[in-house]
Amino acid sequence: MFRKLTRVATAVAVAAALFVSTNAAAEDKNVLLKVPVYFGTHLQGLGSTPAWLAEQLDAMDSSVKLKIYEPDKLIPPKEILEAVNKGQVNAGWTTPGYNTGVLGQQGAIFSAVPFGPDAPEFLAWIYYGEGRKLWQEMYDKKNLNVHAIPCSIIAPETSGWFSKPIDKPEDLKGLRMRFFGLGALVMEKLGVSTSLLPSKEIFPALEKGAIDATEFSMPAIDKGLGFSKILKYNYFPGWHQPATIFELIINGDQWKEMSPAQQNTIEMACKAAMLDGLAMGEAIQFPVMKENAANGVENRYWSKEMLDTFRAKWEEVVKEEGDKDAGFKSTWENLQAFRDNYKVWNEWAFLPRPGTERVAK
Repeated sequence: MFRKLTRVATAVAVAAALFVSTNAAAEDKNVLLKVPVYFGTHLQGLGSTPAWLAEQLDAMDSSVKLKIYEPDKLIPPKEILEAVNKGQVNAGWTTPGYNTGVLGQQGAIFSAVPFGPDAPEFLAWIYYGEGRKLWQEMYDKKNLNVHAIPCSIIAPETSGWFSKPIDKPEDLKGLRMRFFGLGALVMEKLGVSTSLLPSKEIFPALEKGAIDATEFSMPAIDKGLGFSKILKYNYFPGWHQPATIFELIINGDQWKEMSPAQQNTIEMACKAAMLDGLAMGEAIQFPVMKENAANGVENRYWSKEMLDTFRAKWEEVVKEEGDKDAGFKSTWENLQAFRDNYKVWNEWAFLPRPGTERVAK
């Protein structure tokens, strides 16, 4: 199944290439985008996507190529946005939620939204609502010389690895935990001390007792980081990241120098990367969950009390961040307006979750 889905994604990318190649000007100069990445390409389903994208562009015989640089090989991941903005590198692979020091918490909305849209709904807002427009406007209003392209998405992550069961909100108080994005603000309201450690530092921090718990990504990605060797309670669902989007950012001057055909090649290839990233993420989780369970990990689903608590604290975060940041507020309101309308379709079109069945009239 995974191979079939990958072939579909590749076909989309190749079809895009064939389309743009017939319209490309003969005088287009070759463009090499040097792309430092935030995540190692060994992290299948997360860091592997930019490498996949580079391979597809090579297969297309496109005049645009990507050269991928592993984290810290060219520049540190935390400096990717600044380096692309200044033209020190002409492109980078990241997600706005890692750049809130520059973008504010508005940026985190374009990464993952607690209790927010799942992947199909998120993509609907990005491509056919106003999400993509607001995304680029965020960079422009910050006077950042960056063209941002949504370029991969993954489905829900797990919401934490713990050394003990978390049965009530009080069990979280005092924990030191690696946590990402807007969800970290929720956890802090519950007495958790959060830090945003890069992937390679999480396991050593757990070993040394510098942190007590962590979240990072999906089970198959977490497997590569070894969390299950230390922590035996893995909690679902990923209320903090129902879907997570990543971006290819290109220096604005570089983007303007590219021909319309070259720009379209990158845009279409990134849409193909969206499909491949989502398909891969969905295909590789269940074997790891079974393996974890066989090795003594308890896959646990948060109780209604805990989910209600997370949601209530999240609503407090939304109010506070909206009061502080007009960009956050306007983006949040735009997303919510879209979701209010999407709800009509969502409630009628899909099979209900157990316990939420609609009564036929």
